[in-house]
Amino acid sequence: MTTRYPMTVEGEQKLQEELKHLKSEARPKVIEAIAEAREHGDLKENAEYHAAREQQGFIEGRIQELEAKLSGAQVIDVKALPQTGKVVFGVTVTLINLDTDDEVRYRIVGEDEADVKAGRISVTSPIARALIGKEEGEVVQVKTPGGEVEYEIEKVEHL
Repeated sequence: MTTRYPMTVEGEQKLQEELKHLKSEARPKVIEAIAEAREHGDLKENAEYHAAREQQGFIEGRIQELEAKLSGAQVIDVKALPQTGKVVFGVTVTLINLDTDDEVRYRIVGEDEADVKAGRISVTSPIARALIGKEEGEVVQVKTPGGEVEYEIEKVEHL
């Protein structure tokens, strides 16, 4: 069974760019570094060689990971979805904390795209799981490490 990785159009583009960079720039550089280190002689005590080989292992592992995610990508263009006011993958949600009246905005994205400081939360996060399927005006309870927090969904945007 193929694992599906939901991601936004922007998320897919970033992974494609990273893959291209690794294959066209990082991989050739590390191969060159390994060849250069081999020329220095004894490989057992050659720190440059071992460091380059380790770097090559990281690069090859990341290439495999990216290729697997991209082959199983389920790219969702939120702009093409009908705007129903319902929280779905890819939307930007404005929430009001009912205890503090603080307003927060989150975009629900794939795991590789998540960056809380930039306002992007993973679809698998507790907040996103509580919000999916709800509509504007609804109140949701989110379990956080500090206890349960109630949010009102003020706005759902397809940006």
